[in-house]
Amino acid sequence: MDAATHVQVCTIGDLEVERGRAALIDGQQVALFLLSDGTVLGVDNLDPFSGAHVISRGIVGSRGDTPTVASPLHKQVFDLRTGECLETHGKPPAALRVWPVAIDDGTVYVGPPESTGP
Repeated sequence: MDAATHVQVCTIGDLEVERGRAALIDGQQVALFLLSDGTVLGVDNLDPFSGAHVISRGIVGSRGDTPTVASPLHKQVFDLRTGECLETHGKPPAALRVWPVAIDDGTVYVGPPESTGP
C-alpha cells in the first residue's frame, strides 16, 4: 500500500460479509465488498448500464471461483476482481473501474482506480 495514494475509508468491522457499502472518495462513489474469505474488493458504485449509483446494493455471488455482484436494477453481473461485465443481458459490454483496496491493522484503505470502466 502506498500511503501517499491510498485513502483511509473505514475499519474492517464497518463492513458486513457479502454486503456492499458505498464510500465517497475524491467526489467519486466506490462500492466496497467484504468477501467470506476476508478479502475486500472495490469497484465503481456507478452502474454503467443504468447510470445510477447502486452497485453497492447489488447481489453478491460467484461464478466458479470468481466473486461477482449483480446490479440491483437490471441484474448485469460484474466480476469484482476485474470489473468486467460477465452477463450483459443483450446490452453492449461495459465494465466497472476497479479500486485497489488494502487492509492494514484492521483499517481499510482505497487507492486510485484502475483506468478501465466508464
